[in-house]
Amino acid sequence: MKRTTIKPQAVSLTPGLLRIERFIYLRVSTIIYSQSVPVMKQRIILPAVIMLLMAGPVFCQSGTATDLYLQTSELNDMMVHYDADKASIMRFYTTSGTRDEWWNSQEAENYNSPERRQRLLRLIGDNRKELEQLDFDKMNINGKVDYLLFKRDLEDEQYRLQLEQKNYDLVTRYLSFSDRIYALDKPRRRGIAVNGEEVAKELNGINKDISKSLEKLKGGDSIEQKQARLAADAVRGMQGTLKNYYNFYNGYDPLFTWWVPETYKVTDSLLGLYAVSIKKKGQINGSQKDDGSGIIGNPIGREEIIRQLNLEFIAYSPEELVDIANKEFAWCDAELLKASHDMGFGDNWKAAQEKVKNSYVAPGKQPEAMYELYKQSVDFLKKNDLVTVPPMAEEDWSMFMMSPERQLVNPFFLGGESLIVSYPTNSMSYEEKMMSMRGNNPHFSRATVHHELIAGHHLQGFMNDRYKKYRHFYTPFWIEGNALYWEMLLWDLKFPQTPEDRMGMLFWRMHRCARIIFSLNYHLGKWTPRQCIDFLVDRVGHERANAEGEVRRSFTGGYGPLYQIAYMVGGLEFMALKKELVDSHKMTYRQYHDAILRENSMPVEMLRAILTNQPLKRDFKTSWKFYNK
Repeated sequence: MKRTTIKPQAVSLTPGLLRIERFIYLRVSTIIYSQSVPVMKQRIILPAVIMLLMAGPVFCQSGTATDLYLQTSELNDMMVHYDADKASIMRFYTTSGTRDEWWNSQEAENYNSPERRQRLLRLIGDNRKELEQLDFDKMNINGKVDYLLFKRDLEDEQYRLQLEQKNYDLVTRYLSFSDRIYALDKPRRRGIAVNGEEVAKELNGINKDISKSLEKLKGGDSIEQKQARLAADAVRGMQGTLKNYYNFYNGYDPLFTWWVPETYKVTDSLLGLYAVSIKKKGQINGSQKDDGSGIIGNPIGREEIIRQLNLEFIAYSPEELVDIANKEFAWCDAELLKASHDMGFGDNWKAAQEKVKNSYVAPGKQPEAMYELYKQSVDFLKKNDLVTVPPMAEEDWSMFMMSPERQLVNPFFLGGESLIVSYPTNSMSYEEKMMSMRGNNPHFSRATVHHELIAGHHLQGFMNDRYKKYRHFYTPFWIEGNALYWEMLLWDLKFPQTPEDRMGMLFWRMHRCARIIFSLNYHLGKWTPRQCIDFLVDRVGHERANAEGEVRRSFTGGYGPLYQIAYMVGGLEFMALKKELVDSHKMTYRQYHDAILRENSMPVEMLRAILTNQPLKRDFKTSWKFYNK
């Protein structure tokens, strides 16, 4: 059947693009007139450049974006300024304790002092007001999507900061000395001279206050763990702030250097002791107690799950997503039995899987085995004209070995610009070595090399650095979902060559179904970590140590609560969009996949809005039901 194409459409320049045109005009004229260019040539060059800028009409590519929209939108300027302003605030109000050296002044990811928290809230409020003044209806689809996602991010950041303030208000009774410490620091910011004797006197008073607080803490009741951690972080923040203050004046101001050091040392010691003590007072609630697995996470509950799903434009409830995962699991079960039969094991798929696990390569051979799988997958992509692979993307990825310590949390290899290979080292026990080799056999790995490198995480990062870099709408539903989509698509295109390959690819597909089931049940308060581990062992076929590592990584590895469900859910979203655009012959595979990468990371429903040029409203709410099996 002949593929149809979408004809280019002429569009008018929006105010945002007119600003860009004026900017280019001014820059070009400045460059020309600032150089030693003869007047006669100036009169020729500048009008010629202007003619090129204004030659038109401007055309849409695939009906969705002008050439300029390949890299920008009406919101670009505002978003870039917000990111820069936020970074400035984070650095200026830092509590890291490393600003005594100017090269450390960039460090900003640390505790939000009350002052920084309020300053961030004010920045968010100002940007929300500015957003409301924009003419949404006159924007290109790129601008509308950026508007909706930027507004979403501002609202979420505001929610989190207000929640942080609410929790902080609950622990202020333990921090009676806080205001005195932050008041000391303010003159330092502009180098105002201080009275060394008065500083020493104030620190001495603060020391008495901290000592009293320590005594009260010893005899007081336990504190909810989350509050105890926040209070400890607050004290560490004060300790860092005071360190910056002390290092600024000490050695430079003679009277400060004579009066303050000994008293400051006591203050610093007391703050360190108080931070440790208040953290120890934290009490684990019922849902966080150790069930014997040694894994203690923080279930977020149904209400917060739904809030976060809405942020990701997922129009399904947690229960509906578990139901979808079970349906996908049933498909995997049927395909697993087919592969088991083709291997000669009948319905005994676990025996077939054991054979696959024992196909591991010899110690020392895993890196070159992974490279061979990489070459096979990239050759397949090129042969089937599935996606543009820039030569630099093939050139610039690296390979490293994962440490034994890190393999406890990441038992399988990871990817991106670096392929990090998990395989046994000499320091592991016999059982640890066997579990690592069996869990990283070539058939299991065949399913995920393209997930980690090309066309998965490495190509994603490569293209994100080159297209619409101003978009910071990071979401695992795009990142992990798109990488898993490639596993699903290559299955459909017959990339697995043998029943053993199919068994390996199905292992990971089942694993992604299982992630939805165990992670949502955990965060809903229905399952314990031990139940999650047993589920992975019994239902998917994990080695127990690998299952423990997977659950530990999911709940204590720093990942967001929805991260583990994002693989399969995001993959299903991309498959639904592929059906809508590629299966209907509106786009080729290459056009579809290139378009995904050139829009940068974002919720898949918003990507769909761009690629299909949907009419969006300022009050848009998610409603896309992408699953219809």
